[in-house]
Amino acid sequence: MVFSSLVFLFIFFPVTLFFYFIVKNDKAKNIVLVIASLIFYSWGEPVWVCLLIFSSILDYTVSLGIEKYRGKKITKLFIALSVVINLGLLAAFKYSGFFISTLNGIFRLSLHVPTFSLPIGISFYTFQTMSYSLDVYKGDVKAQKSFINFLMFVSLFPQLIAGPIVRYSDIDTQIDHRTVTIDGFAKGMTRFMAGLGKKVLIANYAGSLAESLLANVDNAAVMSVWVGVLFYAFQIYFDFSGYSDMAIGLGHMFGFDYPENFKYPYISTSITDFWRRWHISLSTWFRDYLYIPLGGSRSGNVYLNLLLVFLATGIWHGAAWGFLLWGLWHGFFVLLERFLVNHGKQK
Repeated sequence: MVFSSLVFLFIFFPVTLFFYFIVKNDKAKNIVLVIASLIFYSWGEPVWVCLLIFSSILDYTVSLGIEKYRGKKITKLFIALSVVINLGLLAAFKYSGFFISTLNGIFRLSLHVPTFSLPIGISFYTFQTMSYSLDVYKGDVKAQKSFINFLMFVSLFPQLIAGPIVRYSDIDTQIDHRTVTIDGFAKGMTRFMAGLGKKVLIANYAGSLAESLLANVDNAAVMSVWVGVLFYAFQIYFDFSGYSDMAIGLGHMFGFDYPENFKYPYISTSITDFWRRWHISLSTWFRDYLYIPLGGSRSGNVYLNLLLVFLATGIWHGAAWGFLLWGLWHGFFVLLERFLVNHGKQK
């Protein structure tokens, strides 16, 4: 567990703001944010902050090597190290228990199932650090020379736990220099309070109602189940978008401009449209770093590529068969829509 809401709102955040604004230069401000972010992350799980720092050191070093030896074959080794180690750590901590449990169930084995706790935010910061190395490898961004600045990019507490997934290119110019205006701070505070309201006033209550209505679906009335599903839909949207709003608002208060993560997804006219609006930072991440490298829509395997993307999307959300099937379910309807459009049956 990280800070409780009251500790965050009335102690941690005001103290961080105080020290952030009393120091004068951007370098000192970055150090304040690094210290605050590491304290924030390590409050409940101090051991896992070492994993966060290790991932930062890995991609910081890899990217410097890529830039130094650009044009040589060794850069492929550097980027391979980043991808393999990052995904290996994510798989070990998040999916090893699920994988071994599945093997035990299928082959009736008795292999030991790991029970260590999942490092908070590992899915988010792993994708952030890995995308940075990939962007340096492609030449889209220049390698950051200051490790403190890079660690700040990875560990920034506003979006570390629940996104959005911020790419280095989103804030690269703001890392070295940014300006906080009164209007920008007020905009950030308004956005933060809106997100907090979504989480506390809507998501929490909707979740409680959904849990009570869906607690015993075998004996519940049909209408009660449908209402429970409706409240659950409210919960997952207002919970997740509320956290994103708070992160974007906090970013504005510190001079950062984070990308939007939700754009009214429940007014979507199709599943394809839904994924242009829901968790935008994740869907665009998979588009740029998986779908397009696989060949995208230009390859002869466009349907397979899309299915692999949605399979990965489901797995990213959680280590369980339900998440995997959820990703394939969405992928199936995206493929169906693509097929109908391609054959002139869009209506």
